[in-house]
Amino acid sequence: MRARKSATLAASALVLALTATACGSDDSNGGSSDGGDSKDTLTIGIKYDQPGLGLQTADNDFTGFDVDIARYVAAELGVEEDDITWRQAQSPERENMIKNGDVDFIVATYSITDQRKEEVSFAGPYFVAAQDLLMRSGESVSSEDEIGDLNLCSVSGSTSAQKIQEDIAPDANLQPYGGYSECLTGLENGAVDALTTDNTILAGYAAQDEHQGKFELAGLDLGPENYGIGIPKDDTELQEKINAALEKMFEDGAWAEAVEKNLGPAGFEVPDAPEITEGK
Repeated sequence: MRARKSATLAASALVLALTATACGSDDSNGGSSDGGDSKDTLTIGIKYDQPGLGLQTADNDFTGFDVDIARYVAAELGVEEDDITWRQAQSPERENMIKNGDVDFIVATYSITDQRKEEVSFAGPYFVAAQDLLMRSGESVSSEDEIGDLNLCSVSGSTSAQKIQEDIAPDANLQPYGGYSECLTGLENGAVDALTTDNTILAGYAAQDEHQGKFELAGLDLGPENYGIGIPKDDTELQEKINAALEKMFEDGAWAEAVEKNLGPAGFEVPDAPEITEGK
């Protein structure tokens, strides 16, 4: 009897141990997607200071086109909105956040480039923007030839800064800041002449109530920016699942609704959905 009782207790202990392990299997810190398997929680990197794209509100909510993309993808991966942990993904930190497992994926105006694909992979693209300049109203330029005479601001680690320095206006005085809101402050107080980045981001700032009439876009097309969802390097299973979620969002009208809701107030017309190229 004693031996049977001991065996029963041991079996019960094993069941409890296995149950505890299963209950603790979610990675509360985000981390690797583990091949894209379904999870109960997700940690997603977004921008916190980009109106219309990724913005943290005063009541600690998050709004914007990128946020809507992230929520839709998360739902398709089986994760409820309340089970998403948001992390601020500043431009210079995005690759390291993915490689270190701080996030499962990043949706943060993250342009797909060959250089970045040496360190991380992408799903998408989910939007195609164009680089432009935001300037004080009445002081705008009309051609690329004038950019070299400007004091410009962009964000460290962004493709916009890289293009200005390497391709568009190598002689321009470019001041790299940690975030776009810092650049906007510099533009407002006259420390810089123009903020350069994607027209989606610039339009979001120009459309804010507190900035109405202060700024205008130059209307220059300085090259396309293909926004992708950053994922761990060579995680093809997660890539396929996110691509499938994006395709569904394109087809069911949710993508167009998100564009209109978040970018329409800044004068954006809903474009055709982009062709997904990553992983193809």
